[in-house]
Amino acid sequence: MPEVNFQPDRIDLKILDLLQKDGRISNTKLAELVNLSATAVLARVQRLVAEKYILGYHAHLNPEKLNAGFLIFVEVLLDKTTSYVLDDFVEAVKSFPEILECHMTSGGFDFVLKVRSKNMEDFRRISGQVLWKLPGVKETRSYPVMQMVKETHQLKLNTKTEKIRP
Repeated sequence: MPEVNFQPDRIDLKILDLLQKDGRISNTKLAELVNLSATAVLARVQRLVAEKYILGYHAHLNPEKLNAGFLIFVEVLLDKTTSYVLDDFVEAVKSFPEILECHMTSGGFDFVLKVRSKNMEDFRRISGQVLWKLPGVKETRSYPVMQMVKETHQLKLNTKTEKIRP
């Protein structure tokens, strides 16, 4: 059971930093890099998982090799923003694997989607058969990516600090 007042210390932050750079690092190597025993590191990693600082481990796949090299961001405006329309939209988005991310935003649009497809023709199909059939969609704006400049899932961690805020 998660501890209510658990706060990662500098060693935990170092472990998190190393794991986010290489999720396949061996426990032995991890222990060596943080100057602890393998048993102690394993206990810390298990605690970080239990406390939900680590949400999972994933392989980073190459979309170019898997017919998903075309990246598009799509702004979506709904016709209404009542709770049932929002809920219906959110639930529907979850069922389409072409939509990698969906973020509710404030401003001119209600949601921003991250979509991957094979090419523009495939995206046109997705736009007509998926995006425009989502509940409550009034308007969309699409932004095909010409060049990816930076993409990371690594968080900046201050490993010099003893504690971090909850």
